[in-house]
Amino acid sequence: MPLDRLLPAEVDELARHVVTENAALGRTVAVAESCTGGLVAAALTEVPGSSAVLDRGFVTYSNEAKHELLGVSEDVIDTFGAVSIAVAWSMAQGALKHSRADVAVAITGIAGPDGGSEQKPVGTVVFACARRGEDPEQTNAELKVFDTAASRAEVRLQATLTALGLLLP
Repeated sequence: MPLDRLLPAEVDELARHVVTENAALGRTVAVAESCTGGLVAAALTEVPGSSAVLDRGFVTYSNEAKHELLGVSEDVIDTFGAVSIAVAWSMAQGALKHSRADVAVAITGIAGPDGGSEQKPVGTVVFACARRGEDPEQTNAELKVFDTAASRAEVRLQATLTALGLLLP
C-alpha cells in the first residue's frame, strides 16, 4: 500500500498554504529548528513546488550547533538558557544571515518528558520570526507553553503548527 501522507493532515494542509502563499509573493523562507528537529522543513518539503519557497533549514539541537551554525552567542545561551526569547531571536537572525531567505522562523523548546523546570516546564517553546530588511528590534519572539500536550509528540506537533503559521504572509 503506497504511503500518501508522512505527517498529520493538519500539518500537510498548513504547509501547503505556506508554500502556496509565499510562492505567490515570490518570498522565500528559512527555518532554524531545535525541539522540532526538522519537522517544519519536512512539512514544507512534502509540498510539491516547495523548492521555490524553502531556501534552507537548520536543525540546531545542541547549543554548539546554535552557536556554530547560526552565530548564537554562547554568552546569550549561558545567561538566558537555550529555551529563551533571546536565543530564539538570535536563531532567527542567524537563519536570515546564513541564508538567502526573506523570512526566517526559529523554534527552541522543551518537548519532554524530561528537561523541564519550575520556570520552564515541559511544553515551553519559544518562537521568533525575522524578516530581511526589517529592523532586528522588530523581530517578533514569543514564548508559549503547550501545557495541555500529553506527550513529546504533541508538543512537537503544536510547535510545528505554530511555526508554520508564522511563515504565512
